[in-house]
Amino acid sequence: MAQTDMARTDLAGGAARRAVTVAGGAVAALALWTLTGPVAGHTPSAETGGEIQQVGAVAVAAGALVAGLAAWALLAVLERTVGRPARAWTTTAAAVLALSLAGPLGGAADTASMAALTAMHLLVGAVLIAGLGTSARDRRGGPRADR
Repeated sequence: MAQTDMARTDLAGGAARRAVTVAGGAVAALALWTLTGPVAGHTPSAETGGEIQQVGAVAVAAGALVAGLAAWALLAVLERTVGRPARAWTTTAAAVLALSLAGPLGGAADTASMAALTAMHLLVGAVLIAGLGTSARDRRGGPRADR
């Protein structure tokens, strides 16, 4: 196989792995939502605009997918702009995850919802940080150098 064919195959494999990671974050969040909602009988809810609204499966999946795609985009930018993208990715992603916890900690309608929504944030964050971080490539296109 020619060098360019190998590079294309490697890039396609990296994109596929990242897509699976993003989807995996959404699936993990939906699994936890299912356990806390339909199985346990308590659908998480949040207070928005003075009203309490249930957090449904669509909101959970959409939120996880948007977070995952934004994370992928950030990693792509870091791979082109910094020498150690995996390290920069992990640090930045962990900080964003910590900041994102303000949502469920401050907006949950009750304690059970706070616990469930916080767990969903942490679960999606863990999947994305680990999955995308291990796929980081340095600026030369090779595997990351800071493993």
